[in-house]
Amino acid sequence: QVQLVESGGGLEQAGGSLRLSCAASGRTFSSYAMGWFRQAPGKEREFVAALNWSGGSTYYADSVKGRFTISRDNAKNTVYLQMNSLKPEDTAVYYCAADSIHYSDYVPPRADEYDYWGQGTQVTVSS
Repeated sequence: QVQLVESGGGLEQAGGSLRLSCAASGRTFSSYAMGWFRQAPGKEREFVAALNWSGGSTYYADSVKGRFTISRDNAKNTVYLQMNSLKPEDTAVYYCAADSIHYSDYVPPRADEYDYWGQGTQVTVSS
């Protein structure tokens, strides 16, 4: 089992930056692909970014490409989402997720490919 706890959300002005963190329990974190998703009120959960077990392969949604950066520190069992040039449309609850296939170089973009989820952290961007 893996437990995921997100932090770092909050209220930020448009054009500002936030860094989200996702701390994972369990010794197998370093072998999992990790992803970030978000869900705005009244909308479906959508993919934001993901990376493979080593961090060597990443994938981003077009809406965040060039503004957001996903990374991981396997020694700290933590994955990050650096969010720059924030826009009001980035407002959502952000979730991190883990795919329990070990040491795959595949970077999953779909929510149904992930096995573990955190509780989410709210990000609000004001205009």
